[in-house]
Amino acid sequence: MKKSVFNISALLFSLGCILLAACTPNEPTKLYISDAEAEALIKEGTCLTIEQFKATYMTEEGNYCMPDLYRARSKAGDYYLFTIDTIPVSDTPIYIRGRVTTDDYAGNFYKTLCIQQMVNGKQQAIRLSVDAGSIGGLYQLGQEILIRVDGLAIGRYSNQPQLCLPSYNNNIYAYNADQKVGWAAGRIPFAIFKARTQCIGTPDQSKLYYDTLQITDYNHITDLVEAREWDAKLVCIENVHFTGQYDNNGTLTNCTTGDPETDGNANVFAPTTENMNYPQSRVIMDAQDNWTLVSTSEYAKYAHFYLPANNYWGNVVGILGFYYDNGLKYSQNPPAASDWSISIRSVDDLRLYDDDEHWLYDANGDYKPGYEYSKN
Repeated sequence: MKKSVFNISALLFSLGCILLAACTPNEPTKLYISDAEAEALIKEGTCLTIEQFKATYMTEEGNYCMPDLYRARSKAGDYYLFTIDTIPVSDTPIYIRGRVTTDDYAGNFYKTLCIQQMVNGKQQAIRLSVDAGSIGGLYQLGQEILIRVDGLAIGRYSNQPQLCLPSYNNNIYAYNADQKVGWAAGRIPFAIFKARTQCIGTPDQSKLYYDTLQITDYNHITDLVEAREWDAKLVCIENVHFTGQYDNNGTLTNCTTGDPETDGNANVFAPTTENMNYPQSRVIMDAQDNWTLVSTSEYAKYAHFYLPANNYWGNVVGILGFYYDNGLKYSQNPPAASDWSISIRSVDDLRLYDDDEHWLYDANGDYKPGYEYSKN
């Protein structure tokens, strides 16, 4: 009798969660600890840098039971875009630590945290996939956290590394959905994440580090392994402006003046996607016409704000992302500038001024009147 792949997969995932729960500390974990308490915990185990963590546990193909067809279809060149590597349970705790660089209050980050760690003056970063909405209320911007990672997993989704758990993906509505059916990087249940994560001290945004970049520092990178090292970094892109364009399959096209609730190309940060729920991208450009994208969820609170006029120049701050989703088209459609984007945390990340040095915001720090979309 032919067995149901989905039922077997669900059973395996359930058993995995049971095993993981068994290796989660039985005693309640203190949510906040001091630096001294963090160091004492680390001495009882091993603390890896973020890059050491990736290099130690993230393999090219992954070790979870992806079907052969899915494994082949997730391949791009000699690399795999969708993988999961389980991290063995250890009697000696294995930790990573980092400072939270994301804030989900404005709605552009959903069930995701990014953390950074400074090592020898250089930023290392990774995404954390956690099944909890409004998670930024607990793990706030600038908060340093210590995470016990043994028993969890590290995976890649569209080449983006992330701390995760295995999840069986059968989303028939996704882009290139038939290529993605199988095991993928899934969210960590919040109860498990909370039991394994402790806040060191209190949030301190002054300790966040920003890589100050020009667009040309990264948008030419097409090597998938190198791109993984750049993904999730907190950056400041200098001397750019919004052009009022979007990326139309490699061609920059002017946005329209339509209603963003019905027109997916309207001149706002993220108009409708007709329930497809993918981020919308808008072009920023430097004085030499090098361009990159600003990526916004249609659920962001500022999704229907008009784009800043193209005479507003300055810096754009946010999380750098490399999202490459062309597993079957690598030879015909290799990585390109359009696979890079900046995800701002709110419109406060736009440090833009017009020709007369008037700030994008009014005297109260609010977005200038007239920029928020109105049908009237």
